[in-house]
Amino acid sequence: MGEDKYRDEVAIISTPSRSQRFNDDHMVALEVEVPETLHQVGTDSWFQVGVVLSTGINSAYALGYAGTIMVPLGWTGGVIGLVLSTVISLYASTLIARIHEYGGKRHIRYRDLAGFMYGRTAYIIVWASQYANLFLINIGFIILGGEALKAFYHLFRDDVHMKLANFIAIAGLACVLFAIAVPTLSSLRTWLVISSVFSLIYLTITIALALKDGMNAPPRDYSIPGSKINRIFTTAGAAANIVFVFNTGMIPEIQATVRAPVVDNMLKALYFQFSLGAVLVHAVTYVGYWAYGSSSSSYLLNNVSGPVWVKALANISAFLQAIIALHIFASPTYEFLDTKYGIKGSAVAVRNLAFRTLVRGGYLAVTTFLSALLPFLGDFMSLTGAISSIPLTFILPNHMYLIAMKKQLSSLQRSWHLVNVVLFSVISAAALVAAFRLIAVDSKTYHAFADL
Repeated sequence: MGEDKYRDEVAIISTPSRSQRFNDDHMVALEVEVPETLHQVGTDSWFQVGVVLSTGINSAYALGYAGTIMVPLGWTGGVIGLVLSTVISLYASTLIARIHEYGGKRHIRYRDLAGFMYGRTAYIIVWASQYANLFLINIGFIILGGEALKAFYHLFRDDVHMKLANFIAIAGLACVLFAIAVPTLSSLRTWLVISSVFSLIYLTITIALALKDGMNAPPRDYSIPGSKINRIFTTAGAAANIVFVFNTGMIPEIQATVRAPVVDNMLKALYFQFSLGAVLVHAVTYVGYWAYGSSSSSYLLNNVSGPVWVKALANISAFLQAIIALHIFASPTYEFLDTKYGIKGSAVAVRNLAFRTLVRGGYLAVTTFLSALLPFLGDFMSLTGAISSIPLTFILPNHMYLIAMKKQLSSLQRSWHLVNVVLFSVISAAALVAAFRLIAVDSKTYHAFADL
């Protein structure tokens, strides 16, 4: 009854439009409800969506995986973990993509799909979990932008007065200006090409300089640091980081922008993301760890040596790409606010510009303040993975797919999905404990607004 009541409420408060999908067996056009939104739905090619997904995993976060994944796990655990994460993440992402039109309704938001399947309580829980996930990811992007800008600045000036918090503030301001200028996720089109160029620049430079350093360096220490107790917690935290690498927690929102047939095109985008889109992430992680061993940092450009202009180019590219990537992960929040307050019409209308300036600016101001207050990037990656990435990426997709496809699944297949739900629930709980412990330890080691 709760689920039926929730569906009735949605039907009353929304004014759905209609789109067409095709029955795979008979190629018959069928009507599918599209919920009300003031952002664009069904306008983008699968390739553009694939680039959006790849932009997320090839962000400047990739410069930290040698330090936050390989160092606590070592060669064996790190390589196996990343490879398994690639395969399992692709599998879980395809599960959620296949039920995008479950029940004859296009579910353009993760919370809408959860509410449709489980009821209003699940709608609220998933909404809170997803927005916490995206908020923490955006904190990380602003920290990354600040670190990249700081590294760029100190290549040319040794200024003791400019601290990380100052550069984080500048990064936050740049994100505000970009959020005002680019109204929707689909509006990124040209920016996605620019973002891809930036990613290619800093990842290629980092790999090249790390290879040079590695070939000229003495033997490195690849031992896993810390006591046995500390290793347990850092391993759990690294497991959350591995999940974080390839997953957005917003597959329905990204799939909402793809053209029909939405399932087939989204699967193409996912295959692109987890094949060509994942090559550089693996390469920079393994090469970085090979070159610097257990001294690999959470921002690999702090480890590399080379010409000043080359390092400057890599750092400024990482800074600019972080701004674009943040916009992708902030877009569900922007879509909710724009739809709630009826922001439509010309993007340059005075009312719309004022709204984006005030509301998006306020959201990013809070994000920037927290980024500067506790700039522990690796810890936030672990917390994000534990508190939301694992549930949204592995637990819910398996259970949702089990419910949606239960009549077509064999008993063995149903058991498989239930095992996944239980297994990843345990991993999520362990990773959450580890993440809070890491933040508590670092909070004692470093003061607020630390200059890391």
